[in-house]
Amino acid sequence: MPAALVGRESQLTAWDIAIRRISTGRDAQSLVLYGLRGVGKTVLLTRFAQMARDRAWIVAQVEAKSGRSMRAMVGEALHDNLVDLARPGVGVRVLKALKTALSFKASYDSSGTWSFGLDLDDSPGGGADTGTFESDLGKLLRDLSAAAEEGDAGLALLVDEAQDLPEDELIALCSIVHAANQRQDRLVVALAGLPSLPRKLAEAKSYAERLFSYHTVDALTRDDAIAALESPAETEGASWQVDAMDRVIEAAGGYPYFLQQYGQETWNVAPGSPITFHDAQLGVAEGQLALDNGFFRIRWERATSAEKEYLRAMAVDGDRGSASGEVAARLHKKTTALGPARANLINKGLIYSPDHGMVAYTVPAMAAFVQRQESAE
Repeated sequence: MPAALVGRESQLTAWDIAIRRISTGRDAQSLVLYGLRGVGKTVLLTRFAQMARDRAWIVAQVEAKSGRSMRAMVGEALHDNLVDLARPGVGVRVLKALKTALSFKASYDSSGTWSFGLDLDDSPGGGADTGTFESDLGKLLRDLSAAAEEGDAGLALLVDEAQDLPEDELIALCSIVHAANQRQDRLVVALAGLPSLPRKLAEAKSYAERLFSYHTVDALTRDDAIAALESPAETEGASWQVDAMDRVIEAAGGYPYFLQQYGQETWNVAPGSPITFHDAQLGVAEGQLALDNGFFRIRWERATSAEKEYLRAMAVDGDRGSASGEVAARLHKKTTALGPARANLINKGLIYSPDHGMVAYTVPAMAAFVQRQESAE
């Protein structure tokens, strides 16, 4: 988590309004956060989760991962909430939700079970083990949201890297949210992902644009970037010289993760307050080295030799994106021949398709890193 979460007031306000409306039995739009990597989407989801927990909500926060079903991820993310619900003397809706959760657990783990210390034999519920994802998850979320209502609360499902969900799971999730809205269930969903996420949702369900409130998470403004640097320093009794802040902000390009890295390294090298331009110069250099050896290199090393050639061909266009045909021309190959490399890079989360026939890096400043690699080699 950043020392100061700034520049995200509109997203935080939208979430606060949504959970407050749901808590009073009114309807609310679920949210979609989209942007490049390093802009703070995961940080926002984590803050959303805490805001919901502060109102005693049931919260499941998961990250979509290749090779793992959302069914299992949601089930395990809810376990601690279910344990907290399982208290002596709870109402019938809570007992029903617990029994449904047990059946949902059985749908993805036949060898394990949960024990809540309550007799659920005569309770209604269950039926979330049909094997149909939409039906099973819908039943679980419906019964849990009803259980949450007993405590004047609600149920929040937060999914990070949502662009990696299989199409059938995205379709199911849209259908579940749509049905929950019609019933006015106490359920709100927040999805976070790359800039391609809104298009993927629209392709999954044509009415997705009405289900969600869409929020771009982008680079910080200059004022917000200044606040991100000044606020933590002030709590430690320190200050920045203006030209020092300007140097860090320029190097970071307004991107929160870079701002954190450069700010932290500058803080580490500064001998005292105020932090000077010289300190910032050293901090930016140290920060760039740390980013190259970590943030960028981790992604670069995931690519095969052929995929690295594709990334190099894209770097000519900088971070604005490249036409697939132009990339093929630079590599003296047909676009169809590069299809597997392009698909693999998308699956690895290194590039995405912002529009038909276009590709772009998923992280800002990746083009400059690729060009530095080319020079070094």
